Amino acid sequence: MSQPLIGIIVAMQEELEVVLQSLQQPQAHQRAGMTFYQGIYAGSPVVAVICGVGKVNAALCTQILISEFHTQRIINIGVAGGLHPEIQPGDVVIADTLMQHDMDLRPLGLARGHFYRMDTHAFPSDPMLLQWARQACADLKNHRFFVGRIVTGDQFIASPELAQELHQHFDALACEMESASIAQVCFLNHIPFICIRSISDNANTGAHMDFAQFTPIAAANATTLLQNMIPLCQINADTIEFKA
Repeated sequence: MSQPLIGIIVAMQEELEVVLQSLQQPQAHQRAGMTFYQGIYAGSPVVAVICGVGKVNAALCTQILISEFHTQRIINIGVAGGLHPEIQPGDVVIADTLMQHDMDLRPLGLARGHFYRMDTHAFPSDPMLLQWARQACADLKNHRFFVGRIVTGDQFIASPELAQELHQHFDALACEMESASIAQVCFLNHIPFICIRSISDNANTGAHMDFAQFTPIAAANATTLLQNMIPLCQINADTIEFKA
């Protein structure tokens, strides 16, 4: 069978450069104000893009990857804020489930994070991609990785009180502004998905790095993760099971 096309959604230009520096046969495509770079990375066909900040941008970007570029799996690598007290700047969180913390329909009798007339509210990562992400993170230098829930909302979480509340209510390890909406679009389209986030700060504990210090760490993490994961996706292409 032909190799599945992999969509790579990143948060930072520095992380995109990780792909572009090694992208063979590159082609740039403009869609909805975003630039999608298509080519061969680590021996596999990929499309890489910066989706922009927020859930709408992320969902739009993901649907374009699926509908127009026909990606068959999606990897999201980016930045997040830590919520668990043990997670420190520079660490990495792999999402096993993702929820939208700002989805609030409690007046309709639904719990926070739950959707109206939708059975799923915690979107699961693909089990095989989750296994490969664990393998990829094993080679991270000087930083730990954690596996657990990431929550998403159109809010920048800077308050220690709010960070603690999100951690306790959702049992979440990290928070950011895109990945659960990417996961929802992938879930509805039956596309395997994984989210891996580098931690820039922890509002729960007050730990943080300034941008100049954190950026090379995030880019280095992205380099390690992508170079380790993409070949696994290629070698194991026949093991992915797509839902009908």
